[in-house]
This record gives sequence, C-alpha cells and structure tokens, in this order.
Amino acid sequence: MTSNRQAYLRTMMRQYAGIVLSLVALCVFFSLTNDRFLSVANFTNIFQQVAVIAITAFGMTWVILLGEIDLSVGSIIAVAGMVGAQIIGLGWGFAPALMLTLAAGAAMGLFNGVMTAKLLLPSFIVTVATMSIFRGLVSLPTGGAPAMNMDPTWIAIGANSFLGVPIIIWVVLVLFVVNHVALAHTTFGRKTYLTGGNREAALYSGINVDAMKIRIFMISGLMAAISGILLSSRLYSAQTNAGMSYELDAIAAAVLGGTSLSGGVGTMVGTLIGALIIGVLNNGMNMLSVPYFYQLIVKGLVILIAVYLDVRSKQRQG
Repeated sequence: MTSNRQAYLRTMMRQYAGIVLSLVALCVFFSLTNDRFLSVANFTNIFQQVAVIAITAFGMTWVILLGEIDLSVGSIIAVAGMVGAQIIGLGWGFAPALMLTLAAGAAMGLFNGVMTAKLLLPSFIVTVATMSIFRGLVSLPTGGAPAMNMDPTWIAIGANSFLGVPIIIWVVLVLFVVNHVALAHTTFGRKTYLTGGNREAALYSGINVDAMKIRIFMISGLMAAISGILLSSRLYSAQTNAGMSYELDAIAAAVLGGTSLSGGVGTMVGTLIGALIIGVLNNGMNMLSVPYFYQLIVKGLVILIAVYLDVRSKQRQG
C-alpha cells in the first residue's frame, strides 16, 4: 500500500510539477514588483476572480477531452445572468430563477451538442455561430442596457461568506470535487477519455459517441450558466457584455493544466491550477497597471506557448 501511494505521489509530481512551478514563479515575480500582492485581501480577490474562469474551464475541459471546442461559453455566461435577472424581475423569486437559469445553460449546450453530433458540423463553426447568436439574444430583453433587478439571495452568493470563506469559493471547490470525481472515478469519465483518445475504439466498445458529445456540451453549458450566476451576483446586475473573452481564458486554463487539444488527455486538477495561473496573471498585471491591450497580448502568448508545448509533447510520444 505504501509503495502504491509513493508511486502515485511521484506520478502526481511529474504531472503537475511544471505548472505548479510556473504558478509559484508568477507569484514570486508579482510579489517582488508590488508589495500588496501577497496580502490576504488580494489573494481572496484572486480566488474570487478565478471562480468564474475555473468553473467555465471545468466545462471546457470535458469538451476539449473529446477533441472538440466550445467558443460560446462567454455568451452563455451573459445569457445566464440576464435570464436570472428577468425571472427575478417577474417576481418568481430566487429558486425558480436559479433552476431556470441552469436549465437555460444546459439547453444552449444541448443546441451546440445536437448541431455538432447530429448534423456533423465542426464544433468550432457551431460555437462561433452560437457565440454570436447568444450574445445577440442577451440584449433583447433590455435593448442592450444592464438589468439591475437582482434578488438579495442571488447577490448574497457573490457578496457573503460561510465559515469565513466567500461563498463563491465554496461553489468552486464543490464543483471541482464533483467534476474531478466524475472524470477520474466514474464510467462516464472513462468513456470520455476513450472517446476523445480513439473515437473508433469507442464505437467498437459500444459507446454512443453522439450521446456522449451532446451530454458533454450540456455540461459545458451548465458550468457556464453557473459562472453567469456568480458573475452577475458579484456585479449586482446582469450585464449584456458579461463574459467577453472568457472562452479564451477557459481554454487557456484547460490547456495550461495539461488538457490536450487533440483530446483524450487532461485532468480537473490541472485545469484548476491553470485557472489559478490565469487569475494570478490577470491580477498581477492589473496591479502593475498594465494597459488592457498589453494584457491581451500576454494572454495570447500564454495560449500559444501552452499549445506549442502540447504539440511537442504529442510529437515526443509519437
């Protein structure tokens, strides 16, 4: 038992050593350039900012594991916040607003999955189209203006704490555990790895690949809807431009964490660490007053480096 545990720890160290060291190096760099970076208040802020990216990235990880992509998650985040605000505005209360918002996210994921699986359209094209469609839909109820009619319980999710820890962080931890267990310790997770790694082998094994694809896009939509709830809660309103470019942060978090864009390889642990890297990078650059357009350049370079390392890893394995 001891030898098995030691072997497992060695495997974990080899798998995550690079990204953990990258995270530590970023923290050291920003702490040397800004005295306020290492404060408890700033790290709490980082974790709260990371929440939306991490949860969206959990859903994105499932999709990328299949060798697919979902570029509509940023728009789904915005739609989710607006759906919740509109239902609350009708006087239906918190619980119906929460359930219908989650259902809306799953429905948008279902649409992406059906278009990809049943009509055999590339997920890149489908989700580029739905990214635009959903972004347009979010502006219809208010004509592009933000919706301010939020329920106090809805706002409390992003503003209150439990046992001294912000509720939003508890939500991330719970969803991390759920996604990690589902991916690493269930039949559904093993089918996802097999389908993404070798589609033909999955078909010969009797796996309904189309159904898997639809379900996983629904998971992505559901995770994005939860992110939309958290973001609108933190902003005290539903913004029509919410979630802009969050799909890039989610992809970057997953790929930085070791999820292969060709499918079949990746973990939720790696994605969470990747999201922390993105969060620290965003926070550190903001504290250094780096102009937004430079921040976009840096994040783009980070994605390119991550993809390059993924390709090199595949070449070495080949």
